[in-house]
Amino acid sequence: MPIINKVKTKETVESIKGRLSDQVHTRLRKNLSNIGLQDFPSKLSILAFKEEEILEVWAYVYSDFKLLKSYPFSASSGTLGPKLREGDKQIPEGIYNIEYLNPNSSYYLSLKVSYPNAYEKQKAIENHRTDIGTNIFIHGKNVTVGCIPLGDTAIEEVFTLASQVNHEEIEVIISPRDFRINSEYPEVDHVTWSDELYDLIKEKLSQYTKLPE
Repeated sequence: MPIINKVKTKETVESIKGRLSDQVHTRLRKNLSNIGLQDFPSKLSILAFKEEEILEVWAYVYSDFKLLKSYPFSASSGTLGPKLREGDKQIPEGIYNIEYLNPNSSYYLSLKVSYPNAYEKQKAIENHRTDIGTNIFIHGKNVTVGCIPLGDTAIEEVFTLASQVNHEEIEVIISPRDFRINSEYPEVDHVTWSDELYDLIKEKLSQYTKLPE
């Protein structure tokens, strides 16, 4: 999991933003134009799909969200199903936000996902589970034990987009699969509440109608 590098020169979100914004804007100019924007969006959502190994960035444009760009995972770990404990190598499944941006990640750049959320904490109490894990990030490089890696070029774009907005308002939906395409819920052993969770995720995903990039 990403940790802060012990290096002499520390980056800040602002220094990364200043260094990368122009080149990222150039890379994304066509994507922005395709959804009616010239500048970076003021509001974002992030959708991630474990089975497809795809992360989508959606931008708020004229009172609606539109798909800005999709990124393939550069690695994955675990199986379909929610994260239950520290060390299970599971990418979590649920509805989150971005807690903070880490410009000094060991995995280049990273965005901290708010796992565990209130729902997961309550389920852990009900199931008498402790040590349910933490430190879930979207990050660069191509290795993972439960996070979502995108590679360095992609994380530059996602990190820069996130740095332009209030990151705490970025909704992050992590789903076992894209229920907009395949509505069948995966069977998850030893989790009695998975269908309840997937109902919540599926309802959230319905707000994001996929359009060509």
